Amino acid sequence: MLAPAMVVHGGFRCAAVMVALICCSVLCAGVATFAGEVSRKQIAVGKRLRRVNKPALKSIQSPDGDVIDCVHIAHQPAFDHPFLKNHTIQMRPAFHPEGLYDESKLVSDSGAKEQKTILQLWHQNGRCPKGTIPIRRTKGEDVLRATSVKRFGRKKHKTIPKPRFADPDLINESGHQHAIAYVEGEKYYGAKAIINVWEPKIQQFNEFSLSQLWILGGSFGEDLNSIEAGWQVSPDLYGDNNTRLFTYWTSDAYQATGCYNLLCSGFIQINSDIAMGASISPISDYGGSQYDISILVWKDPKEGNWWMQFGSDLVLGYWPSFLFSYLADSASMIEWGGEVVNSQPDGEHTATEMGSGHFPEEGFGKASYFRNIQIVDESNNLRSPKNVGTFTEQSNCYDVQNENNGDWGTFFYYGGPGRNSDC
Repeated sequence: MLAPAMVVHGGFRCAAVMVALICCSVLCAGVATFAGEVSRKQIAVGKRLRRVNKPALKSIQSPDGDVIDCVHIAHQPAFDHPFLKNHTIQMRPAFHPEGLYDESKLVSDSGAKEQKTILQLWHQNGRCPKGTIPIRRTKGEDVLRATSVKRFGRKKHKTIPKPRFADPDLINESGHQHAIAYVEGEKYYGAKAIINVWEPKIQQFNEFSLSQLWILGGSFGEDLNSIEAGWQVSPDLYGDNNTRLFTYWTSDAYQATGCYNLLCSGFIQINSDIAMGASISPISDYGGSQYDISILVWKDPKEGNWWMQFGSDLVLGYWPSFLFSYLADSASMIEWGGEVVNSQPDGEHTATEMGSGHFPEEGFGKASYFRNIQIVDESNNLRSPKNVGTFTEQSNCYDVQNENNGDWGTFFYYGGPGRNSDC
């Protein structure tokens, strides 16, 4: 009678072993799959780093933890573009816009301090030699913070404010909010602004706050062309809360083309002093010293490229006209102002600040501003814009108020704290 019992017991033992083997097999397969995914991601990250981090002739450690690589001007990421393989670098624009302000007079009259010797934190430890350009080195953790390796360095779709067609449902769905001034209805060949610099507080790592100008062409659908420049605080992109100079471009509404700074091929930099994406210093104090930066973007009427100038005389480089469809000719809208990401769930509003984090009515020294805003017309003349409109999705969260006077020309205060008792 013992034999059958032993057989049954042995059956249980065999079954247990079989179950264990199956579980081990499944577990091992899962581990192998996970390891394979990790390995594939590591390979993709490595490829991306090799693509954006070019061999440096000199590297400079910045006090904020950045490494700035001085890369030979002919080896920058722009020349990975197939259309730029045999490109001859244009070392200066054929034409500047006519009618630039005497900014030294404007600065002394305004009470604001524009940085005549533009400082980025990395300058404290050195400069790049002539014939090179400074590039902020991208780290593996920078790429891994992105939603995917492919999307690293890109904005999300639907980040352009649409003043004429604002739909509250779309606004809430997109998660982006703005406080801007804008012009439309003409052909525009550039824009300029002097932008007050702050360090707004960001509530969540995946949110950002920026202040910029937009040069726009096409519709607000899938074919939008945009050139953007200003300052931003973006922990997701940079890994910290520093205020940084940035640029952006797209020719298809942020879908497959364009990127921030020099994180893809496109923008051709010629300047050895300023690093795209590097920290700006100093910044404004609430009720104290105010600092602002000047940004000018314009289309060279001879070569057709879109140029960017930082400060009163630092020409940084250009976007070749072939990158764009509509902007290959001209822009149809110009916008200036602030943008934040609101990623809070269930209708709660973010406390991420825009500008100084204070409302426009607080005025100079407390609210953030854009002053001396201008457009470049078809005659390549800089002039004050006509019929300036303003737009914000929720004025009790972030607001904008435009004005005009002799010293500051057309200007506006903007921004706000985000979540408050009325928001």
